[in-house]
Amino acid sequence: MGEVSIRSLIEQVRQGQLRVPAFQRGFVWDPDRVAYLMDSIYKGYPFGSAILWQTKEKLKSERRLGPFSLPEPTADFPISYVLDGQQRLTSIFGTFQTDLEPDDGETWPRIYFSLSAAGDLQESQFLALEDGEVDPRRHFPISTFFDTTAYRKATSNFTDEEAEVIDSVQSIFKEARIPTQDIVTDNRGKVAIVFERVNRLGVELDVLQLLSAWTWSEEFDLQTRFAGLAEVLAPFGFGEVGADSNLLLRCCAAVVARDAAPNTLMNMSGTEVRDRFDEIENGVRGAIDFVRSHLHVEKLGNLPYPAVLVPLCVFFAHGKGKSRNVSDEQRAVLVKWLWRSFFSRRFSAGVLRNLKRDIEESVKLREGRPSALADVSVSLHADFFLERKFSVSAVDTRSFVLLLVNARPLSFVSGSPVSLQKVLSSYNRSEFHHLMPQAFLAKEDIGTASASVLANFAMISAADNKTLGGDAPSVYRSRMSSAKVDEILKCAICPKNVFDDDFEPFLQSRAEMLVEAANQLMS
Repeated sequence: MGEVSIRSLIEQVRQGQLRVPAFQRGFVWDPDRVAYLMDSIYKGYPFGSAILWQTKEKLKSERRLGPFSLPEPTADFPISYVLDGQQRLTSIFGTFQTDLEPDDGETWPRIYFSLSAAGDLQESQFLALEDGEVDPRRHFPISTFFDTTAYRKATSNFTDEEAEVIDSVQSIFKEARIPTQDIVTDNRGKVAIVFERVNRLGVELDVLQLLSAWTWSEEFDLQTRFAGLAEVLAPFGFGEVGADSNLLLRCCAAVVARDAAPNTLMNMSGTEVRDRFDEIENGVRGAIDFVRSHLHVEKLGNLPYPAVLVPLCVFFAHGKGKSRNVSDEQRAVLVKWLWRSFFSRRFSAGVLRNLKRDIEESVKLREGRPSALADVSVSLHADFFLERKFSVSAVDTRSFVLLLVNARPLSFVSGSPVSLQKVLSSYNRSEFHHLMPQAFLAKEDIGTASASVLANFAMISAADNKTLGGDAPSVYRSRMSSAKVDEILKCAICPKNVFDDDFEPFLQSRAEMLVEAANQLMS
């Protein structure tokens, strides 16, 4: 067992020495989980070791570290590839580094230490906050801890007593050590076994990346074909599908063998997949066109579960010179299945089992035989919208957003239709705001956590939100189009009692309306 300091971790990434192999899945932690990790480090709680594979050979295919592109190695060091602990190392690096900017307009959550939070053993003293949520009098940006100039500037706004508290927090992170286990070998077979074993209780699809990176590399260059597909899909906003080897490998296995499990791929040859790749490509294109047309999905990140593209790919797969005509009955079944999959959280667990069943049922539906594809059990209650917090990266939030989209929302100020393509293509927090503003709720002694549940959010642009301000709904109503208020509320799936300024009754009414709207889509 070894260990590495946070500063050393940052420096290794800067030098291109610490890298992420392509067969790892991407960064999936939400901002709150990053904040909880910081709290665990601060309180000295165990947070697990990282497994690093040291090798002299740089892999041809690698991943970014979260949203950050990794620099090329600056010296002839052995390279360390992360086999386990990527989420933790990415969280630590992204929180404290100040040199690299996230790619393509992506963002990294800003983590703050709350000086007003009690030193509770259970509750986190670290928060992931949007700019509008930060109180500079009690929230300190921990991103400055390893940047002397920025730290000095940030602490200047606090009293000497507060600065001492912040200094003590900083010292803990400066002294913190991340446990590591190092595997020094150039034997990829050994690395494959280690990786498969440490991920055995994790996400099954990680093994598919191993298969793509090594097993088929000489016989069939899948990565090149996937890159070509990405170029075709990019104009439609789905170029990232072509870059998701895990997802496409599942589509390959599903079309060729009607099963997306790793062992299915291991028993197929690259030649078999190559010979049917046109069929697979057509299936992927058909699946994407369907979710764009019927759910207004503009990019992969809008889908609560990208795995739904696999059974859809099987349904739409066809060879050259053929086409796939979809009847109204088939279309209704597919749409119902999609909504039921989202709100039942179907692909949060038992992914391979559910995929196998859905693939089989999609084949039956395609062939005109009786299909139980849409027979997915789901019981949706108001608690879904009352207990879950809004976070654009969370599965339930994505389902909620698609529900709002389906109602064809209107501008809260002008009453004109919202440009859904623009909102979903950028898909960031700035297009969604509280129906009962946080500033108003704070005066009613209602905290941020309660204010940030799904039921209190609507598709409200940053410009509209600025016009409405932080006033009570009964006050900002006068800034809305008077002739279209009722229609605006209807298209936001929002009850009229929002203007009563009574938070709890409003939340309950809104949640019940959302449940009713979702059930209509699933019925």
